[in-house]
Amino acid sequence: MKRLAVYCGSAPGRRAIYMQTARDVGRKLASMKVGLVYGGAHVGTMGALADACLEASGEVIGVIPRALEQRELAHHGVTQLLIVEDMHERKAKMAALADAFLALPGGAGTMEELFEMWTWSQIGLHQKPCAILNLEGFYDPLLMQVERMVDEGLMQPNVRDMLRVGRTVDEALNALSLLGK
Repeated sequence: MKRLAVYCGSAPGRRAIYMQTARDVGRKLASMKVGLVYGGAHVGTMGALADACLEASGEVIGVIPRALEQRELAHHGVTQLLIVEDMHERKAKMAALADAFLALPGGAGTMEELFEMWTWSQIGLHQKPCAILNLEGFYDPLLMQVERMVDEGLMQPNVRDMLRVGRTVDEALNALSLLGK
């Protein structure tokens, strides 16, 4: 079974579309028979994503650091919950379990996890596709900054192109071409 690591927030966001889109991704992965690997929380868009995937009979693997599990954020209803020592181990475990990576709208943690996987791809630690779901232009400012990095000669165009972009759930999943097959 293919697996997708999805990075998203422990907060629901101010607009209902964030929670709805997380649920849509969870249901879509289950329907595609693609396993979900995510941050292991039961709150925010993470919880909505996991619950929707589970409700659609999908596989859900949560990976959560012990400190967050102890603060009662862990989703104990997932297919498999892996409790790790810290965020470094979480990212490495999620990377090992996943065949591709997708960032939904989220905060600093979402960005940090996405950027690490994108960087690992750049330096050859893996060759797994990375994408963002640019829901209603959420990531437009980031994409403008990436273009600036290329324009300023601080990033090569091929590195920019390693980050795939979709504006809808289907576009984002299709951008991770191995998932659409």
